Amino acid sequence: QVQLVESGGGLVQPGGSLRLSCAASGPISSINDMGWYRQAPGKQRELVATITSGGSTNYADSVKGRFTISRDNTKNTVYLQMGSLKPWDTAVYYCNAHVTTGWPIFGTRDYWGQGTQVTVSS
Repeated sequence: QVQLVESGGGLVQPGGSLRLSCAASGPISSINDMGWYRQAPGKQRELVATITSGGSTNYADSVKGRFTISRDNTKNTVYLQMGSLKPWDTAVYYCNAHVTTGWPIFGTRDYWGQGTQVTVSS
């Protein structure tokens, strides 16, 4: 079974920074796109940023210029460096990966992490 484990969330003051990490493990043959999504209370889950295996990135307009997504393919890990944080960035942040698995679970599908809370408040 493929698992995505996130870390790095917490409480930060407005204007501060946080770095999220998400490591994938299991019978992984390859990982295509990886990304971060977030869900605030009472709202739908929304895309924050994605990155392809080749390093091409895509960002939500609301985080452009403040957040940076990156990945280490040797560690099957994706990062989200968040800066100039604002109260409306408060949400549970979820990692997503489009994974092709090998033995014993052959196939390609999306996997999700369990989520990490980010709270921006003074």
